[in-house]
Amino acid sequence: MRKLGIAAAVIGLTALGLGVPATAAQASDTGAQATGCNNKWPGRNGNVYAWDGLDCQGTLLGVTAGSDSDWNAAGGGFTGVWDRASSVMNAGYTGGNDVVQFWYLAGYGGGYTCLSPNEYFADNLTDNYFSNGFVVDNNIRSHKWVTSASCSVWLT
Repeated sequence: MRKLGIAAAVIGLTALGLGVPATAAQASDTGAQATGCNNKWPGRNGNVYAWDGLDCQGTLLGVTAGSDSDWNAAGGGFTGVWDRASSVMNAGYTGGNDVVQFWYLAGYGGGYTCLSPNEYFADNLTDNYFSNGFVVDNNIRSHKWVTSASCSVWLT
């Protein structure tokens, strides 16, 4: 009878040992994408951020508290970075103009999409679209701060 008890304990521990790595692997797979943006979250500091990589990785393209009508021209927080953003962050203060509206063209034209302050960041722009139907990834050319009433298309 004692051998049966030991055998059952060994089988139970083996099953537990096999289950733990699978659970840990699943947890790391599901949380891996958002780790970079979560780690870079600065708190509410009034700025919008953009990176050329997914998950707030790669080159930081710009940071500004203001609007920028041309991400290619100097003077608005983003310079020479048309068509490069793959992740964005809204660390703006809440209340009033707290939504970042990203535009397909310079001068706020051609279609838009918005990032709510409650969403914090969009870590993968490849599955988001502007109001004109174009994919957002590597296609942002301007942004401005607006209220949620100015938006019907949202980044996720």
